Amino acid sequence: MTEGLASAGAGRIVVGVDGSAYSRRALDWAVREAALRERPCLLVHCWEMGAAAASPYAATGLELLETGARESLDADLAWARESGVTVEGRLVQGRPVEALLEASSDAELLVVGSHGRGAISGALLGSVSSGCIRHATCAVVVLSRDARVR
Repeated sequence: MTEGLASAGAGRIVVGVDGSAYSRRALDWAVREAALRERPCLLVHCWEMGAAAASPYAATGLELLETGARESLDADLAWARESGVTVEGRLVQGRPVEALLEASSDAELLVVGSHGRGAISGALLGSVSSGCIRHATCAVVVLSRDARVR
């Protein structure tokens, strides 16, 4: 995170991104909202070790996971910067809910997709969006993949 964005504190909009259609919709909405409010955005992409940690090839698997997460975040940052909004990114190894809650602890708004990459068909909300709603200290906006953004 850059110094300028760190000092933005309560004025920033935090967006959870993971490369899914749900997070792209959340990012699209957040960037538009940031432009309207004249606020910076912080994009947070989390990745977890999961099954890769138990593999005999754990080091290679972890490198691939981190590289994939970095590439996804970089693509989201490049797209968001086209809007003219000030955006920064944070890549976090760990639990998404905890990372998003920490990043948004002094934010104006937290924006997430209703589901992530591991979306369970038929579930009203994914575990990350549900956890953010229950524990965030700021307003939370949850967008579905098909939400209209105007």
